[in-house]
Amino acid sequence: MRILKVGSKGTDVMEIQSLLKKIGYNPGPIDGDFGQQTKNAVIQFQRDNGLDPDGIIGPQTYTVLDVLLRGYDEYYVQPGDTLWKIARDYYTTLNKVIAANPGVNPYQLQIGQRIIVPYGIDVVDTDIDYTYEIMERDIAGLKARYPFIEVGVAGESVLGKKLYYIKLGDGPNQVFYNGAHHSLEWITTPLLMKFTENFLKSYTDGKNIRGYDLEQIWDNSSIYIMPMVNPDGVDLVLDGLSTDNPYYNELIDWNNGSSDFSQVWQANIRGVDLNHNYPARWDESKEREIAMGITGPGPTRYGGPFPLSEPETETVTEFVKNHNFRLVLAYHTQGEVIFWQFEDLQPPVAKTIGDMFSKASGYRLAEITGIGAYAGMKDWFIQEYRRPGYTIEAGLGKNPLPISQFDKIYNDNEELLLLASIV
Repeated sequence: MRILKVGSKGTDVMEIQSLLKKIGYNPGPIDGDFGQQTKNAVIQFQRDNGLDPDGIIGPQTYTVLDVLLRGYDEYYVQPGDTLWKIARDYYTTLNKVIAANPGVNPYQLQIGQRIIVPYGIDVVDTDIDYTYEIMERDIAGLKARYPFIEVGVAGESVLGKKLYYIKLGDGPNQVFYNGAHHSLEWITTPLLMKFTENFLKSYTDGKNIRGYDLEQIWDNSSIYIMPMVNPDGVDLVLDGLSTDNPYYNELIDWNNGSSDFSQVWQANIRGVDLNHNYPARWDESKEREIAMGITGPGPTRYGGPFPLSEPETETVTEFVKNHNFRLVLAYHTQGEVIFWQFEDLQPPVAKTIGDMFSKASGYRLAEITGIGAYAGMKDWFIQEYRRPGYTIEAGLGKNPLPISQFDKIYNDNEELLLLASIV
């Protein structure tokens, strides 16, 4: 991590500000701008943790912060320890410690035994710009807290970033949720990550969410979640174009000579719009592209040189082929609308389920027209399997939606995400 001090700006500053606020300090606005108020909060944190109070986040301060960012610590049992005492000392709960250590007998602790201790704070932050690095660390944090979940890598992006998936449940009814096909729509990633964390918290505590029995869902369904399909594009939008990017010159050219991708770039790092790269009437989509003047890589709408030309879309299709999904949800923004049809190939039950999703979320059930009606992920799924597939357009406004919309987006979609696992 780079050294952070007054004048530093970026997503890494934002996540430190968010953490400091979460653990009781006042860094000022969570805006990614390291100002005097953030410095004062860092100084207080350093004093409280026996660090040099210089207000600069260097290696020593970051080492202490990093444990908190992960959301858990590794503790080695000392004489006289009990799990209850360890939980109390870490300001967490006994239930969280037990859940994180399924192989540990709480009545037979051994001196020197390694224990994972989750802190009494959430892992997934929802007030920050959510980069691939943050998601990757959060997935590791959730796996440490809830070691019974399955975490895997379905494939890699163009630049070699891992396309992670998380599996909730052990039942035969398989469903698949994915987010962030489009770079500007990165807010769909923390939506799926926060749903994952809230599900796991309530499940281990034996609680329901919105009246849904999570134990029953776990036993009857398997929810597969791929939170970020386009990590290269998301990081390009949030962190900007790095000079060591192998597509540096091409990207600026594809972006009409501009090095600012933060408001316009939906494609992957090769300028291909991933949700126009699936083999579902791709040729017709290509004809419409050309009619719109789109003839090569760019910020949006270019469907690639051929279907599944990109490793990200190839990964998604292979992942689907290797499972038996009854239903898929592809999360996008924006419009508060649910698209559910493709060429009248969807089964009759798709409309019934769509109406249920509409009622749960308050979103409108609609048909899509124009270039957006072809070559998308849910289009391909419906075409190949004749099963229900849905594009959920969350939130309202102009992409990228601000993170300030997160709470409403989450509240609108939590029940839909639960319902999709049982219909």
